[in-house]
Amino acid sequence: MSVVIGLTGGIGSGKSTVSGLFKALNVSVIDADVVARQVVAKGQMALKKIHDYFGPDILIEGELNRPKLREIIFADPEKKNWLNKLLHPLIREQMLTQLADAKGDYVILEAPLLFENKLETYCDYVVVVDIDEQVQVKRASARDNNSIEQIKAIINSQIERQLRLQKANFVIENSTISLLQLEKSVIALDKQLRALQ
Repeated sequence: MSVVIGLTGGIGSGKSTVSGLFKALNVSVIDADVVARQVVAKGQMALKKIHDYFGPDILIEGELNRPKLREIIFADPEKKNWLNKLLHPLIREQMLTQLADAKGDYVILEAPLLFENKLETYCDYVVVVDIDEQVQVKRASARDNNSIEQIKAIINSQIERQLRLQKANFVIENSTISLLQLEKSVIALDKQLRALQ
């Protein structure tokens, strides 16, 4: 099995951009958010169970009504707990299968909540994309069209920046650099990661 590199960072840190730069270097990237969508796709058993539990309003044309589900589980911790118990094992199993099937010197597991969901236990090393909080709030609110208060609430629900940095093996600093400089950082890190065999 390839060396597994966890890739994480707070909201608006540029994690997806970094992940895209790794993909451009022919590195396999398993995205936890994509896997989470796959397990509740049309025709999946998990979607049927969600439909049975939450009722027909939870679907739109056979697809999961994500905004409606989000609304329900934020208002009801018991329902959120039920959903987590259903989905977390399925997501983990699917991620581990994809990680085992990945080829190359190393594979990246991209997860915004890597530490919060204890996914670092599946990683040999962790890369954190780090960003100054003021820049983070500005970027994330511009990108997602969310209020600054909403972005700050999301930041506060994630692991503290200092703790995330303490847990990192490698850090990509992304507060003030251009895309070209970011690309150079990723290319340099790629060389280091390939040498970890």
